[in-house]
Amino acid sequence: MLLAVLLVLACTASLAVGSRPVPVDAALDALLHGGATADALIVRELRIPRTATGLLVGAALGAAGLLMQAVTRNRLADPGLLGVNAGASAAVVVAIGFLGVSSAGEYVWFAFGGAAVAAVLVHLVGGGDGRDPIGTVLAGVALGACLSALIGIVTLLDTETFESYRFWVVGSLERRELGTAAQLAPFVALGLVVAALVAPGLNQLALGHDVARSLGVRPGAVILGAGAAITLLCGAATAAAGPLAFVGLLVAHLVLRLAGPDLRSGLPLAALGGAVLVVVGDVLGRLIAAPGEVEVGIVTALLGAPLLFHLATRRNAR
Repeated sequence: MLLAVLLVLACTASLAVGSRPVPVDAALDALLHGGATADALIVRELRIPRTATGLLVGAALGAAGLLMQAVTRNRLADPGLLGVNAGASAAVVVAIGFLGVSSAGEYVWFAFGGAAVAAVLVHLVGGGDGRDPIGTVLAGVALGACLSALIGIVTLLDTETFESYRFWVVGSLERRELGTAAQLAPFVALGLVVAALVAPGLNQLALGHDVARSLGVRPGAVILGAGAAITLLCGAATAAAGPLAFVGLLVAHLVLRLAGPDLRSGLPLAALGGAVLVVVGDVLGRLIAAPGEVEVGIVTALLGAPLLFHLATRRNAR
């Protein structure tokens, strides 16, 4: 209930806060009734699409982060860990550099395809039966390093590609159109449905593969389904907003504290918490540097880096 209230407040603030502040009552009136005033146009044309995209991106990354930690059994897992974000980024660079793609709506398809290819490669290289989560993580890290090198080569050779890519890669919701959210929504919805379907199996896998098999669970199928959900969620979110750091990490740790390890109750909370985090981060970015703004990817990195440092040092202490 608290997360739902926070989400409503965050969305209201997102409609009202910006380089041109809009009174809350005027923002809500524009949302519900439209209008032709300057404030109404700002809310409808700029802030509603931005907020809708932030909600979908946050929900996708929050759920994906929780799934990744369940699959890898690694509390430090994040959507960038398995090479999915790197695959999406590499595909976007290729699209910008060789195909002239320039809009966020077009990025979606290339980034989703790149994320899917990266996920399949990691699944094959890391072992397709799901027995070796550490091997899967190492495969993801290795693939991410290779793709990052490819991105560096392409952007260094083409200045125009670098200029276009650097605005996307920092992670931003600025100038997103409602069409971007509409393209994103089916992928996020399908990813969440697949995640819900594999959640009971992942709960059983936490007891061990042999125990899970004795309960009728097929570990390979469950891991493959979870990988498909992660690909859908991360690929679509990264395409729409760029790679946002630490959203999955932050949300997964919050959910584990609130709901425990049960993914059936944790996934809805993760989606809700991710949406709150991204929208709040976007609002904070607008407030910090008003009348300019700090991109939401920078804000989430500033919020998540201390948590990652804390977790890493705590592990070393053990």
